[in-house]
Amino acid sequence: MTDLFEARAGDLAARSAPLATRMRPASLDEVAGQPQLLGPDSAFRHIVESGEPVSMLLWGPPGTGKTTLATIIANHADAAFRTLSATSAGVKDIREVLAEARQRLATDERRTVLFLDEIHRFAKNQQDALLPGVEDGTLVLVGATTENPYFEVNGPLMSRMTLFRLESLTPEDIIGLLRSALDDRDRGLGGLELALSDEAAFELATRTGGDARQALNSLEVASRLAVAAGRPVISAEDVAEAMQRRLVRYDKTGDSHYDVISAFIKSVRGSDPDAAMYWLMLMLEGGEDPEFIARRLIILASEDVGLAESEALMVAVAAADALAYVGLPEATYHLAHATLFLATSPKSNSVGRAMSAARALVDNGPTPSVPLHLRSSGYKGAEDLGHGEGYQYAHEHPDGVVRQQYFPDGVQPRALYEPGDHGREAGISERLSEIDRILGRER
Repeated sequence: MTDLFEARAGDLAARSAPLATRMRPASLDEVAGQPQLLGPDSAFRHIVESGEPVSMLLWGPPGTGKTTLATIIANHADAAFRTLSATSAGVKDIREVLAEARQRLATDERRTVLFLDEIHRFAKNQQDALLPGVEDGTLVLVGATTENPYFEVNGPLMSRMTLFRLESLTPEDIIGLLRSALDDRDRGLGGLELALSDEAAFELATRTGGDARQALNSLEVASRLAVAAGRPVISAEDVAEAMQRRLVRYDKTGDSHYDVISAFIKSVRGSDPDAAMYWLMLMLEGGEDPEFIARRLIILASEDVGLAESEALMVAVAAADALAYVGLPEATYHLAHATLFLATSPKSNSVGRAMSAARALVDNGPTPSVPLHLRSSGYKGAEDLGHGEGYQYAHEHPDGVVRQQYFPDGVQPRALYEPGDHGREAGISERLSEIDRILGRER
C-alpha cells in the first residue's frame, strides 16, 4: 500500500512540476543546442555513451542543460544518481554521499554519479573533501558551474576532472523547444491546443538570453494568460506580461564581472560608443559597483587615449568626482558622459609604451648616477660638493630647450616616448621633432 501511495504521489508531483522540468530531455539526442558536445564524433558523446563516465566539470550559463546532461550520464552508466547543491550542502553531506557510494560499490558493484550544482560556491575545505572519492573512483563527480572554474575551483580538484564548456542556446534552439512543448501532450502543453505567434516566439527566444528553463517556464505562464482570456494563440503581450521585465544576466561577483568590464574597455578602446554604452548600462542595471567603473575609465583615459586627447583624463576624473558628489542614479549621466567622450576621442597608447621602454631601461641598465649639474643644490654645502654646477636654466634660452646631459651617467640617451599620429598628439610630434633637433637626438 505504501508503494502505491508513493507512486501516486510521484505521478502528481511530475504532473504539477514546472514545464521546464516536465520537458527535461531523456537522451542526448533530445538535448537542444551544444553541437560542440553532442556531435557524433565529440569526446563528450563518446564518454557518455561508453557507459564509463569520468569526473567532469560542466561550465556554462543557466538553463543550458547541465543538470539534464548529468542525469543522462548516470542513466547511460546505470549508476546511482545523487544531487547536492553547494548553496546548502556541507562537508558532512559530502562524507555521507561518499560513504553510501563506497557501500554501494562494495555490495552491488554499482557506481555513483554525484551531481554537485554551483560547485563554485563550495569553500576550499569543502572542495578538498571531494578529492579522495574522485581520486580513487568511489564516485563520478559531475560539477556544474556558471563561473569560470579556473577562478573558482581548486587546482587539485580541477586536475582530476575533465572540463566541458556549454554555450547559451541560440534563438532557433529556444523556438524549437517552445514548439515542442506546445505539441507534446504527455509532458507539455499539447492538451491546451494553443498556438504561439511568431512575435511571441521571438520575444521568448531573445529576452531569455539562451536560457531554456526561463523560456519554457515563461511560456507556461503565458499559456495560462491566453487560456484565461479565451485566446487560441499566445501573443507577444502575453509573453511580456508573463516575463514582466527582461532578465539581466549579470553577476557582479562572478565571471561576467570580468568579461563584461573587459568588453566595455575594449569597446571604448576600439572607439565604438554604442557598444560601450550597451556594456555600461548592462553593468549598472546588473548592480555593478559604479566606483569600479569610474576607476576603469580613469585608467583607460591615460592608457588608451593619453596625449591624443589629454582632456580625457580630466573628464574621467570629473565623472568619478560627480559620482561621489551626487551618487546613483543621477551619476549615470556622468559615467555615460565620460564613456562617450573617451570612446569618441582619438586613441594613443604612447604613455604605456613610454612606461615600458623606460622600465626596461631601468631594469636592464647600469646603476644610475645622477650627473652633478642635475643634483639638488638648494641646501647649504651643495655648492662645495659641486652639485648644480654647470646647470643651464631652460627659461634663459630662446627656445626654452637646452642641450645638456639629462640621462644618468653611463646611460646612452635614447628615445623612450614615441608619439602617435592621432588627435593632439600629432601636434606634440611636430614639437618633439624640434626638441630632438636642439638636443641632437634621433627618434
